[in-house]
Amino acid sequence: MSLNVSLPPELEKRVRQHVESGLYSSASEVIREALRLFEAYQGVQAANLVALKADIAAGVEDMAAGRVRELNLAELKQRGRVLLAESDATK
Repeated sequence: MSLNVSLPPELEKRVRQHVESGLYSSASEVIREALRLFEAYQGVQAANLVALKADIAAGVEDMAAGRVRELNLAELKQRGRVLLAESDATK
């Protein structure tokens, strides 16, 4: 399939640089590789979204079942400082 694509000057320059580097033999190769990487990136993003939605659903279920408690940030900070001090003392 043949497809003509217009690129802004900066992207055209970058495609040409990749070809000139010798890593790719043509602009088409650069664009094909870019599309493969973009599709892989989209796959990772989709998987991350599925995981995030599952985490949110689990949190909502925990709330509905009463398996949550109020978070005391001052207490959490203090516990962290104690653990950090203990870690520093053993070094």
